[in-house]
Amino acid sequence: MPTASKSDPSVSISPPVIANNITDLIGNTDLLRINSLSELTGCEILLKCEQQNPGGSIKDRAALQMVEDAIASGKLTSGMTIVEGTAGNTGIGLALVAKALGFKMQVVMPKGQAPEKEQMVTLYDAKLKLVDPCPFANSDHFYHTARRIAAENSDCWWADQFENTSNFRAHYLNTAPEIWQQTKGVIDALVSVAGTGGTIAGNSRYLSEQNPQLQTWLVDPDGSGIYAYLKTGQYQSSGSSFTEGIGIMRLVENFSQAKINKAITLPDVDLIAIARHVREYDGITLGSSAALNVAGALYAAAKMGRGKTIVTFWCDIAERSSSKLYNEKFLSDKGFSGSSEAVADMFARYQAEADSAVVTLE
Repeated sequence: MPTASKSDPSVSISPPVIANNITDLIGNTDLLRINSLSELTGCEILLKCEQQNPGGSIKDRAALQMVEDAIASGKLTSGMTIVEGTAGNTGIGLALVAKALGFKMQVVMPKGQAPEKEQMVTLYDAKLKLVDPCPFANSDHFYHTARRIAAENSDCWWADQFENTSNFRAHYLNTAPEIWQQTKGVIDALVSVAGTGGTIAGNSRYLSEQNPQLQTWLVDPDGSGIYAYLKTGQYQSSGSSFTEGIGIMRLVENFSQAKINKAITLPDVDLIAIARHVREYDGITLGSSAALNVAGALYAAAKMGRGKTIVTFWCDIAERSSSKLYNEKFLSDKGFSGSSEAVADMFARYQAEADSAVVTLE
């Protein structure tokens, strides 16, 4: 018996919800199974599709929460300028929220980030100040520059994404409950990189409260000091990575809220291999942070064994990595030319790697 089509007037269709502001579109993102990796590992490897946010990244969530909380507290009022130092995505998210809610925006960004990020900031009419990259201890660091601009102007509010725990709250109140609902409470591991630490903190805290057996895996890129800090108590950098906006060399308030069980560090060559693999076999184009997340999920699957449900994050749209991760000249200049390791071989390598490579926390 034929079924009625959607165009059949006898079929009742619920009217679509019409958003009143672009910020209403932030959140409620999909969860996607990575078929090739799930079949390889015998685990369910799932991607929280944060690139679906209107600003193209997971940072839209933190941006909106920080602004809403500042308005509610009276710290941010009409006519003021929002100021933030950022490697890109938080600045884009804040620029979007500022534009949509009627605020001005000043972004301070270190030179050398993907030009796509610089362009998006300016498309939202935010002012962009580029500063030379330098160590955090230098007063000209982008973080200190943003703080100084806000302090010297009474009509400015500094978002302070590293220390402002509204960042953490965005994920504790929204992202993590979405994951819990989407997985129907079946989740064995959460895998995430850390930039400010808000994403891994908010999600790990909420999800571990729901499931005390949850394992939260932090995956750190070369050149960041989080892995070393969790292992030795000291922030020490080893190597370098072309990933942007992830990795911390100091303890910040948002990261302090995280409940982490395992920590690993992976090289850029692994994220390149993963990005190429899922693009070829799953039609998924990841940015560099998300590729590192997915490599971390593969590692967690290798160590945890079959039958686990592992969730990680598709942090932002792939276009923001087009000048690096998907630029063969850039990769060649960095020494990453040629073919990548097969992901099945990478999985076997992860399985064989000594347990001492994983930092295990109580």
